[in-house]
Amino acid sequence: MSHLTYTEAVVVGLLQGVAELFPVSSLGHSVLLPALVGGRWARDLNVSAPESPYLAFIVGLHVATAIALLAFFWRDWVRIIGGFLTSVRDRRIETPDQRLAWLIIFATIPVGITGLLVEHTFRTVLGKPVPAAIFLALNGGVLYAGERLRRRESRAADRAVAASVGSTATDLALASDRRLAGLSLARGTGIGAAQILALLPGISRSGVTMVAGLLRGLSHEDAARFSFLLATPVILAAGVLKIPDLTGPLGDGIHGQVLVGSVLSGVGAYVSVRFLTRYFETRTLTPFAVYCVVAGLGSLIWLGVR
Repeated sequence: MSHLTYTEAVVVGLLQGVAELFPVSSLGHSVLLPALVGGRWARDLNVSAPESPYLAFIVGLHVATAIALLAFFWRDWVRIIGGFLTSVRDRRIETPDQRLAWLIIFATIPVGITGLLVEHTFRTVLGKPVPAAIFLALNGGVLYAGERLRRRESRAADRAVAASVGSTATDLALASDRRLAGLSLARGTGIGAAQILALLPGISRSGVTMVAGLLRGLSHEDAARFSFLLATPVILAAGVLKIPDLTGPLGDGIHGQVLVGSVLSGVGAYVSVRFLTRYFETRTLTPFAVYCVVAGLGSLIWLGVR
């Protein structure tokens, strides 16, 4: 049986950590990179194979990414969890932290249920290079359309956020969380449901969630922040549910590679979310849209001529 090399673990670990949070699809890149490199990489890193050690490896990377998100947003999660507990205790939803806690819960239900039902089918049927390249190009189109079609309310929110740049990081985070808590339950759930599209290899979880937020009037900063908060429990749950793959036969012989890849994935994710939360204070999804279209169409051409 093929096993992962340390070189593969290093490259894919860093790629996962960065691509999971950048709006460019980590799954799409995890499918395309081995196919574009070819040779042993294509054999070892086949995400659609039912009995591949690559699946166990991906589990470790997802857990590491979720831990990085928890580490970066730990103050937010302390407030959110505290808000949930006090809401249950008092049987009321009054404070911004309480509202945000329930908003995140309801917004993650659609993707949680859908993932349990169709994730395996989507991965095995569509987790191949050509579909991944097509969806990556489509992801770029979605990002660009989101920028073009976003509401006037979203543009005004961007201007307000830009005017507050210079405040402390803590003040900016508190202000963003208060704005997010003002979302209606229907709007928040609709934004969270957009994550379902990310089950398709090549469609970015953070990208489609941000687009859904922009179309509902959020600023880029708030849309990015909400997408990261929503992604944390989803990514963590996906990893934890598949831990048996890592501790079972699929993980035999690759525990060292999983450790190395996970550390790099966690570091990459932490640096990425730190960069992106500042980037989206003043900038847009357009550069990522262009990259996805070029990378997707370029991959299709390369795969077609090889």
